[in-house]
Amino acid sequence: MNPYHCCASCTHYEIRKHTPEKYWCSRLGYATSPKYVFDCWTPKESVLHAIGKNKPK
Repeated sequence: MNPYHCCASCTHYEIRKHTPEKYWCSRLGYATSPKYVFDCWTPKESVLHAIGKNKPK
C-alpha cells in the first residue's frame, strides 16, 4: 500500500474553518477524514515529488 495515499494528500482535500472545523472533499462533495483512502485520489505536487524521491533505483 502507498503510505502517501490518503485524503489529506489529495488536491481535492479542503479544511473548512467553521465551528466546528470540517475536512471536506471538493470532488466528492462531502465531509471526509485526513486519513481516509478513496480510489479517486489525485496527489498534490509535493506528494508526487516525495513519492518520486522514495522509489527504489
